[in-house]
Amino acid sequence: MRRFTAPRLSLAGQFLALQLVLIVVVLTVIAVVSVAQSNAEFRRTEGRRLLSVAETVASQDAVRVGLADVERQGILQPTAESARSVSGASYVVITGTDRRVLTDADPRRIGGLLELGDSGVLSGRSWVGSTQARGRSALEAHVPVFGERGRLLGVVAAGREYRGLGERIATATPHLLVYLGIASALGAVGSVLLSRRIKRQTLGLEPEEITALVEHREAMLHGIKEGVIGIDRQGSVTLVNDTAVDLLRLPPDAPGRRLDQLGVEPRLHDVLTGRVRGRDQVVVTGDRMLTLNRMPLVTRGATAGSVTTMRDLTELVALRNELETTRSATDTLRAQAHEFHNQLHVIAGLVELEEYPEVARYVRGISGTHARRTAEVMAKVADPSLAALLIAKSSLAAEQGATLRITDASSLGPVGESLSSDLVTVVGNLVDNALDAVRDTGPDSWVEVAMSERKREVRVRVRDSGPGVAPELAEEVFRHGFTTKAAARDSQRGLGLAITRLVCTRRGGDVSADGAAFTAVLPFTASERAEGDES
Repeated sequence: MRRFTAPRLSLAGQFLALQLVLIVVVLTVIAVVSVAQSNAEFRRTEGRRLLSVAETVASQDAVRVGLADVERQGILQPTAESARSVSGASYVVITGTDRRVLTDADPRRIGGLLELGDSGVLSGRSWVGSTQARGRSALEAHVPVFGERGRLLGVVAAGREYRGLGERIATATPHLLVYLGIASALGAVGSVLLSRRIKRQTLGLEPEEITALVEHREAMLHGIKEGVIGIDRQGSVTLVNDTAVDLLRLPPDAPGRRLDQLGVEPRLHDVLTGRVRGRDQVVVTGDRMLTLNRMPLVTRGATAGSVTTMRDLTELVALRNELETTRSATDTLRAQAHEFHNQLHVIAGLVELEEYPEVARYVRGISGTHARRTAEVMAKVADPSLAALLIAKSSLAAEQGATLRITDASSLGPVGESLSSDLVTVVGNLVDNALDAVRDTGPDSWVEVAMSERKREVRVRVRDSGPGVAPELAEEVFRHGFTTKAAARDSQRGLGLAITRLVCTRRGGDVSADGAAFTAVLPFTASERAEGDES
């Protein structure tokens, strides 16, 4: 069985209903206040008039005579009725001191008792107030009648019944229905105009549709894996999902605050605000490497802000670095294969010439050179992976006409697997960067590597004969991951130094540039040292 669902009011209908309710409430308050004011005015005006009527009746000699002489009480009724008809009062009653009614327009009430309520008329004082006599609310004035020598003879009561509520409302606000009709018409017109204006601003959506749209947006925003952050024209955060809060390490109350107040890094601030433009902008923040894409928001031809999406490249960069290391090893092997190929050609030529003693001398020479190079590296670097990297880079340097040397003071003992991997990454990137810097600079180009271990940290210094980094770019090369090489047009180049800093900062160290010298510091733990000693 299908359940009946009442149709929802449109935005215009809701405004109209609200305004009608407000109009009714306002008019009701006005009516109540007007009736209260009318009642107060009625008591004030009618009270004075009724008191005057009662005083006039009480001052007549006929009333005194009728109250003093029982046989002449008949003159009281005509006197009271005459005063009632002339004054317009609802009733004029004359009683004796026993409160027994002697005159009344209704003969059935003659002989009954007059209800005095709070009146002090029997003590000789006049009184004006409200009573519940005759079954209805009435305003009464009580005046004592005095005889000779101030003797109290009786009481004159002049009263007027209160009008009904409807009559009082009609008297107080005679055009209430007209006001209600006019206000309702104006409210209806205003509601329609207001709802049209609001719907133009809300793209024609009803409140329920706007609520559903916001809820759907929130669910979608926090459900996607990529980080999303919205910035307005003033540089304040308008929206941010959980992923972006985690990647950028923002506080939970980031929405509504300016980027300056959140203390974001300068490079990140420049990308988020559009000072740095371009696709896939790489930003290193903390121990993470992010790629950001900013999209401006344009509304009615004006820029309203921007939305920036971000992805965590840390793991991807680590994998890519391993690939780069593999490629570097491949290039090194290729260089060594080329070198061995040339040497084999020399040996083959000497054999054909039957210069056998020369063949033996040549073989001993190249074998000794390779052995000396390997022994020199292994004597200073105890880690096999790092030693193999330096030997391979030495061959690569020789192929491009440069010299790779390790300082005599260099010394590095066994290290753990984790530190070994990070050292291979850092040294490999710094040496590659140095070899690129001295490429095509002449036959005397060189790259120097110095390594030392102290206070539970490994210090690596790579220096070359190239022009070096300008002082103003000493930090920029790490933040942007850019390159000054001719191959800079390749978007994959220029990340080596950024990766180097990422590895160092993740360990609590750092890397810096000073001209043509780069110094990296990699702290290590006691467990990593113990792991290296065991291996």
